[in-house]
Amino acid sequence: MAFPPPTDDRAADPLGYLGIVRLPGAARAFLPALLGRLAFAMVGLVILLAVQRATGSFAVAGSATGAFGVANVVASPYRARLVDRIGQRRALVSMAVGFATALGTLAVLTYVDAPAWSLVLGSLVTGFFPPPLGASMRVVWSSLTPPGPTRTRAYSLDAVSEESMFTIGPLLGATLVTALSPSIALAATGCVAVVGTVGMTTSRHSRGHGPRTTGTTPSSRPLRRPGFVGVLTAMAGVGAVLGTVEIAATAFAAKQGAIGSAGTLLAALGAGSVCGGLLYGRRSWAGSLTRRLLTTVLMMAVLTSVLALVSTTVPLHVGLFLLGFCIAPALVTGYLLSDHLTTADVRTEASSWINTAVNAGAALASAGIGVVVDSRSPGTGFLVGGAAAALLLVLAAVTRPRS
Repeated sequence: MAFPPPTDDRAADPLGYLGIVRLPGAARAFLPALLGRLAFAMVGLVILLAVQRATGSFAVAGSATGAFGVANVVASPYRARLVDRIGQRRALVSMAVGFATALGTLAVLTYVDAPAWSLVLGSLVTGFFPPPLGASMRVVWSSLTPPGPTRTRAYSLDAVSEESMFTIGPLLGATLVTALSPSIALAATGCVAVVGTVGMTTSRHSRGHGPRTTGTTPSSRPLRRPGFVGVLTAMAGVGAVLGTVEIAATAFAAKQGAIGSAGTLLAALGAGSVCGGLLYGRRSWAGSLTRRLLTTVLMMAVLTSVLALVSTTVPLHVGLFLLGFCIAPALVTGYLLSDHLTTADVRTEASSWINTAVNAGAALASAGIGVVVDSRSPGTGFLVGGAAAALLLVLAAVTRPRS
């Protein structure tokens, strides 16, 4: 399978970050979309902490988080395809309502100390409904910016802003769980999703992406495009790192007797990603997008493995911050590759496949690392997660053309 040819981002002078936000109508869609994505930034840790508190087991909590992730992975391409087919407003609002309803049900289950299997099942059902606000917003960005450095910077801004939500989200989620209750945290997450989704879909640029008027051919489907599966394999390595960190860092905090620091640990990861994404977007890059992606995933695998050597929370915060530097650049590069390899009429689906690959890696890592942490240690979890990311990197690299 072939990866795309080298591309050069130095061909034109892109708009600055402020100029991109000032594009007509951009902020009206972008800001509510960020609010909606805050819910997704909260939900993983909120489910993990809520189920762990209800059952006393990180294995069950990891399974619940993994079940949510697996359902999200399975349904994500179909949700995105539905957005392309019937339009953003109808599809996204319906999904947000379903997501909030499922989270409300899970909140009740944790409140009444329901059996562990019901919590895993409730998490699984919840995973079918998250609205693909990120992919939908990138479709809006692609309609506002031309291909090249301006779009690279727009995607960098979007990724950095989303990572800011992943800095705030864990802190907010952990605070709601510890200061109020897991049930309130779950319900609040659903409410945030609905408010953000409604706000985005009432903007003129989102309304402009209505139902598709023509059909698609089988050859235009993202998975049929040469090189696309190789990109997804590399992105699954990114997800493996993220899933590992969410479980292993939380377990590390619990082992240290400071479960509240789980939020700050994951926030350090998000803060690093914000810094890395801003630096990545400010530079103009020559050479291959593929090489950038593979190099970034390699750095993530190595840094995750090194975290196994950490024994206190302060250096773990530093290590996660450094690891975070790689996240936004990897995501932006993946999104650019999805644009490069696919056609405009399937762009929501293509962008969603990038997220699906990341979420697939994260879901499998969450389930597996939860067992490793319970039976071994958080450090072993970091080591196993880094090795998994390295394996996926090798699989992606060997698919490159030899020329």
